Amino acid sequence: MADAWREPLALKVPGCVLRAWRPGDEAALVRHANNRNVSRNLKDRFPFPYTAADAESWIERAGAQNLPTTFAIALDDGVVGGVGVDLGADVFRRSAEIGYWLGEPFWGRGIATEALGAMTEYAFAYFDICRLEAGVFEWNPASARVLEKNGYVLEGRARLGVVKDGRLGDRLLYALVRP
Repeated sequence: MADAWREPLALKVPGCVLRAWRPGDEAALVRHANNRNVSRNLKDRFPFPYTAADAESWIERAGAQNLPTTFAIALDDGVVGGVGVDLGADVFRRSAEIGYWLGEPFWGRGIATEALGAMTEYAFAYFDICRLEAGVFEWNPASARVLEKNGYVLEGRARLGVVKDGRLGDRLLYALVRP
């Protein structure tokens, strides 16, 4: 079953697939990731500015995975974003955090919703987890809606739980439990 991931996960959006990150994706990754409107909705581990060195490091790290936890979102064979899971450890070993981002020119087209749906199915199928969760900054209602469209439920609000670019705000916790 571990080799089945090599087949691209088809999305319901025509021409869009989830696929492994690969050499040659660097320029598109930098083009879409090096955008303050994208990075302001993500953890600080997603750098800004996003450089060619960041892209090379990411693609090397992602490509070294035996069973991928991250995928490129590709449209017409060009990378437009990414989606992945961060598997829990210790007492959180049956949980994972799911995350996604999309280049700004592709917002509002349903791509993130479809990518998250495919990644959710993949995560439950390939990893021994029973829970997926995602944190959303309160100023990003579009991301909350992507989660809701995929059946994720708002479980709570961590008041003043995040600081991003000097801005203090709430973190909304969404989760989906394996049926």
